[in-house]
Amino acid sequence: MREAEALVAAHAGPFSVYYETLVAWNERVNLTAITDRDEVFVKHFVDSVTVAGLDEWRSLPRGARVVDVGTGAGFPGLPLAICFPDLKFVLLDALQKRVRFLQEVTQRLGLRNVEVVHGRAEDLARQEGLRGRFDASVSRAVAHLAVLLELTMPFIRPGGVTIAWKGPGVVDELASGERAAHLMGGAVRAVMDLELPGGAGRRSLVVVEQRSQVPARYPRKAGTPQRHPLA
Repeated sequence: MREAEALVAAHAGPFSVYYETLVAWNERVNLTAITDRDEVFVKHFVDSVTVAGLDEWRSLPRGARVVDVGTGAGFPGLPLAICFPDLKFVLLDALQKRVRFLQEVTQRLGLRNVEVVHGRAEDLARQEGLRGRFDASVSRAVAHLAVLLELTMPFIRPGGVTIAWKGPGVVDELASGERAAHLMGGAVRAVMDLELPGGAGRRSLVVVEQRSQVPARYPRKAGTPQRHPLA
């Protein structure tokens, strides 16, 4: 966690611009319920960068491609793009208003390692330029673990990893998540429990290894993973 705090502090300027843009847009687009500056920095920015403490993240090569599925207001992908300019990020979201917000933030920060894409994961995961083309997937507070893995793992190449930010209740999702990972050609490798600074809450990072290509039938058509979760 100290590493994440240090990274955010080292990029205080860009994160201040991000915060100011977030609060301004939040007045007309529902992006976050948290608007206090200190809370945003801890609960959104530092939390997003906690992945820096994982060996699987540290081992990503220069130029590795990372996809953020269901990025919302840009978490965790955009803070990671700020802190890791040598990696390439694609941020996916189904709401055009959020996409426009992310495009403005990216432009204001001059980030050349970020691409923002509008669309549903179920549809985008079948596009030739996206399916199986990423070294890592990151997703924060998107869906139940079994649902999330069906939405994210099709983007990952064999040998890559999916990393999911979950709350302390992840223990109740692990059994079905492990079964879903197996169906997707992968396996849960580790669960890392963390405490956010200042007693801001607990976080679990679930790391899933992609061992083989995802079967062609996944993901199922839009809406099906949420209505009928695997396992």
